[in-house]
Amino acid sequence: MSGASTLIPPAENNLALNHALHPDRLWIRLVRAAVGVAVLVALIQKTMDATLPTNDVDIPQLYSEFTVQSNLAVGLVLIASAAWPRTRLPLWWDHLFGALTFYMVMTGIIYVVLVAPPSEPWWTLDMYWPQMIHHRIVPLVMALDWILVTRTVRGRWWRPLAWMVYPAAFLAFSWIRGGIDGWYVYDFLDPTLDGGWPGVFVTTSQVLAAFLVVAVLIHVAGNVRVGLAVAHPAPRLTDRPLIRALTGRPNRGERTVPSNHGHQK
Repeated sequence: MSGASTLIPPAENNLALNHALHPDRLWIRLVRAAVGVAVLVALIQKTMDATLPTNDVDIPQLYSEFTVQSNLAVGLVLIASAAWPRTRLPLWWDHLFGALTFYMVMTGIIYVVLVAPPSEPWWTLDMYWPQMIHHRIVPLVMALDWILVTRTVRGRWWRPLAWMVYPAAFLAFSWIRGGIDGWYVYDFLDPTLDGGWPGVFVTTSQVLAAFLVVAVLIHVAGNVRVGLAVAHPAPRLTDRPLIRALTGRPNRGERTVPSNHGHQK
């Protein structure tokens, strides 16, 4: 494949499509780099604004937000994906990319449904520009990247559950922090508002259910995209032939058979 590395496992189906959308294509790497830099620049702007006395959050509170944490990770991953060919990155990179796609899609959904002012149309461009990047542009770019760019590493059935670990940990962190200093990152997590803990648990259960549904949908979409490139199930990270191909060494517990050439009895 001219100008692009051979993926592991290699693409076998729809070669023209997968060549055009190969992750090493220059235009894909440029888009990823541009969006990654924009994400970090927007985060720098938010950080600077958090130092102003008129801002409604300080820097520790800012970096306690799900949006900020996930966008920070997305910015770094997009830049790394642009800087190195796909084969220079680990096989689990696609799973990490899928997790971040999931978090960003949920960031966009939660912002529209629970966080944005009721009078704000979801399509408006008239908003604080870092919010536009973090809540609107990046979720869209990550979703398009996930369903369009060629991938050949298939996810196991439990991948959505692994992706749910961070949102669940974030909830626990938010409640512990709120119990200590009285500040809750989002109103629907605040038990001091109308509804108390019962209202918080109802809303949180609905949010977690929505998270799981979206995680499964993104997982399935990723595997469908893999199916457009690889005819058979992609090898798992523990598959012995794959380990031998990548390392040139036998797996632990395997013995090499010495050659008898030159040692005739």
